[in-house]
Amino acid sequence: MNTEAERAAPVIEVRGLEAWYGPRRILHGIDFEVEPGEIRVIMGGSGSGKSTLLRHLLGLQRPRSGTVRLLGVDIARARAEEMLALRRQIGVSFQGGALFTSMSVGENVALPLREHTRLDENTIRIMCRLKLEVVNLGGFQDLMPAQLSGGMVKRAALARAIVMDPKLLFFDEPSAGLDPVVSAELDELILQLRDAMRMTIVVVTHELESAFRIADRITVLDQGKVLITGSVEEVHGCDHPRVQDLLNRRPREVDVDVDGYLKRLTGQGR
Repeated sequence: MNTEAERAAPVIEVRGLEAWYGPRRILHGIDFEVEPGEIRVIMGGSGSGKSTLLRHLLGLQRPRSGTVRLLGVDIARARAEEMLALRRQIGVSFQGGALFTSMSVGENVALPLREHTRLDENTIRIMCRLKLEVVNLGGFQDLMPAQLSGGMVKRAALARAIVMDPKLLFFDEPSAGLDPVVSAELDELILQLRDAMRMTIVVVTHELESAFRIADRITVLDQGKVLITGSVEEVHGCDHPRVQDLLNRRPREVDVDVDGYLKRLTGQGR
């Protein structure tokens, strides 16, 4: 029988994370953990800090204050070679797909293998075709990105993100710009990937329907703070006004400080 001490360590640990852009604080002491095999959704309105948090989780920005641990590695203290080894265990599917338009679909998917392994070309070709089959793009390896629909671009980007069998997979707005049917198909694919490949998946989204369909737990951000982390049912039942505004698509009331606005325009507020 497993004891508490024998349980697997969190895949992601964030403690006291703060982020600043110049004098403006974006993240205010963020704390959360993501467990192995979990699908964690990070959601919030525009300007809530989702993108800044994602950049820290990807190691694109290092914490000014607080810690971020991915797969046991403290990214603020990791050496360059440690970060390179860590990134080989992480897949990222970007919001717009980020496919190289001068490369075919197959070449895009093969890129991580060519950059980070010494596999022969025949093995690389086979692995790429296998991953394209996983995302229902079998036979499309010779097409160019411009020949794909929006949903196909998302799936091709996903094939590239999983081609090295990462332990941790990040999605940035997977449903953005997709029609409801294609979005639902992508949601189902995310669930299948978690179950078949035993990945831990973090999804950043503002799409409520998608979030509630795929999430094991949801972290809701607002103005750089965590309002709640919990199951879908717990988030639905949360009585925090900002959470309810988000769930019910209610606009936030904004108080305009006219004097402060005029001072900023004239440079007196510096």
